[in-house]
Amino acid sequence: MASLFRVTLSLTLLAVTTVAHPSDALRRAPVTVSNSGSSLTYVFQNNLNASDDVNHVGAILLDAMPASAGQSACQALSETLLTQATIQNYTSDFSSALSYLAFTGRVSSNQAYHIAGGNLQVSAQEQLSFPAAPQGNNPLPVLCTQSSNASQPPNSTGSTSNEVTIAAAGNNYVGYRNQKSFRFLGIRYADPPKRWVYSHLYSGKGQTLNATAYGSQCSQPYQNTTSEDCLFLNIQTPYIPKAGFSKALRPVLFWIHGGGFTGGSGADPLSDGGNLASREDIVVVNINYRLSTLGFLAIPGTDIKGNYGIGDQIVALNWTVQNIAHFGGDPKKITIMGESAGAGSVRALLGSPPAIGMFQGAIAMSNLGGGETLGLDSNYGTTYSSYYTLNESYTVAGPQIFNLSNCTQPTLAGKIACLHDVNATALVNLDTVARYVVQDGTIVNSSQLEVTKKNDGSAYVPIIFGIATNDGASFSTISTTPVQNETEGLMTGLNINASYAQAIIKSGLFPYYDSGNMTLDAFNVTQRVATDTTFRCIDQATVYAGAKTGAFPATYYYQIERTINGYNPENVDGAPVTPGYPNGNPNLPYFKLHGADMDWAFGNFYVPLRDANDLYSVQLVSGYFAEFVKSGQPNIPMDYLRVRGYTKTLQGVRSSGPWPKVADAKGPIRHLNYPATTGTFVDLPQCAWLNYSINYYLQ
Repeated sequence: MASLFRVTLSLTLLAVTTVAHPSDALRRAPVTVSNSGSSLTYVFQNNLNASDDVNHVGAILLDAMPASAGQSACQALSETLLTQATIQNYTSDFSSALSYLAFTGRVSSNQAYHIAGGNLQVSAQEQLSFPAAPQGNNPLPVLCTQSSNASQPPNSTGSTSNEVTIAAAGNNYVGYRNQKSFRFLGIRYADPPKRWVYSHLYSGKGQTLNATAYGSQCSQPYQNTTSEDCLFLNIQTPYIPKAGFSKALRPVLFWIHGGGFTGGSGADPLSDGGNLASREDIVVVNINYRLSTLGFLAIPGTDIKGNYGIGDQIVALNWTVQNIAHFGGDPKKITIMGESAGAGSVRALLGSPPAIGMFQGAIAMSNLGGGETLGLDSNYGTTYSSYYTLNESYTVAGPQIFNLSNCTQPTLAGKIACLHDVNATALVNLDTVARYVVQDGTIVNSSQLEVTKKNDGSAYVPIIFGIATNDGASFSTISTTPVQNETEGLMTGLNINASYAQAIIKSGLFPYYDSGNMTLDAFNVTQRVATDTTFRCIDQATVYAGAKTGAFPATYYYQIERTINGYNPENVDGAPVTPGYPNGNPNLPYFKLHGADMDWAFGNFYVPLRDANDLYSVQLVSGYFAEFVKSGQPNIPMDYLRVRGYTKTLQGVRSSGPWPKVADAKGPIRHLNYPATTGTFVDLPQCAWLNYSINYYLQ
């Protein structure tokens, strides 16, 4: 199954613009930073319906100043004062967006604003009015137009009219804005890395750097434009504080991409942070980190100790702690979050001494784990939660890499010197690569995340773990020829022999449902076994153990029940097309695949809605995750939803009831849909039979 991860898990549906080394492109000098005289705050009512973006406009809010100064400040941004006509054409949007500012205490109740030719007043009852007597000389917050209408990452580009320049980390960064957020892309967080040397913070100072295009993706297979010089991060923010100030900083989501530690990047449109930053008023950071043999090679008895990719993540996290306040983010309120190998990274960082203390919450989406049981080929998932020693990692990858690279010198030093000269693209395209988190003694110094007791090596922060309902369908195989019986289908789907297949059938724990298509029906059984062994059982055990022992102050668990697309190597069908549902009926059974939940987590939906609940569930689920980033728990306050005008999410929260913490051996679990429901842990008898009981960590 390892070969399945030789492609990026999170499907990159849309092309993204990259440049080789954007931070090396020096801009004109001298440069005046855009926030020298005022903070910049986005005012935009984002309902996450991409097809509806053209029907909404926003504004940029500036600090209090006289009207004449406000007009000049808007012009400096290539904008003008917002007009009364525009506000009246979008009354509902501005009423909700500006009332939210008063709700947060960032402006006063009954606040007046400078606009073109007069003032706008927003009452405590969320009513808009335009006073007859202008207050031109009085310092009031200023509303500028916001004319950058590109709403999605692939069609958003920087230009002289939408550039935004701020000072951070000893440099000036020239980003830009689109309809929904300020965007700073391709920021170097580390110096160009040396092969199999741990990275360190970017040392360049006194430069004006282009941050309007993504940096190179890290070297990986099947990609033509990747590079070893790839340690970049991207920031999407709704707010930039005035230069030298750190007021009203927003919580930060720090995203770690998946891809099996062999692929992926922080430029994937599915995990773009613009929508989440806009709708939920948080800052999102997406990072690259070294992959494959370049990021994870370990050779015992040498200085090549592995975990270079995890080390990169820690350096990026350190850069974020030191600098994110300049971009509007709160360095004391950072939540790390990742999917698949990104979730495995979150799990590793939870127990990594150099990382502990730099984040205040953690979300792991579809973390892999499991173990060898009943002859199942679940070795692949095991290594994401149980860490090899250096010797073990080298044994499964090192000699093969040397041989495949024709580095067969008689001494180890000679082999290593040879490997240093191998082309990076050739190295990551070998049939065997290094992709394992290892016990290096510094970044990772235990065989697995310690959750058996409080304060025993893990970060004491609240966590959310969860899976997609059918994660295992992305890691099972459908027979290419019609199967004759269930045993044959299980043998193919799980790569096991007949006796193990018979044991699964005899257990009665994974029932066969006859739809008339034996090949697909057998696959349905295999995906359920694979989901339990590789995802569900270990993650349920983790949150239960962490709750019971007090290793974490709070643990939450979910299973997402509504998705679209995802990692689909077997090309299984999505939701079936039925009358009234030309894009598929999500209310009928279909496989909820691995990686398909990122649309919901980030509020990004790049395909046609199948029904209204697709949109409402995206609004609800992204709200849950964002609230966890804000407050360390996922329950969204009702008053917040009311003042923001998020009516459907408010209805969903009311209908769903609270999302409770994991409390005992039965959970509970949150089933994410619209509305969401609460139940008990799934497949507990199956997990026990597979030798991965809920008490696994406590035995």
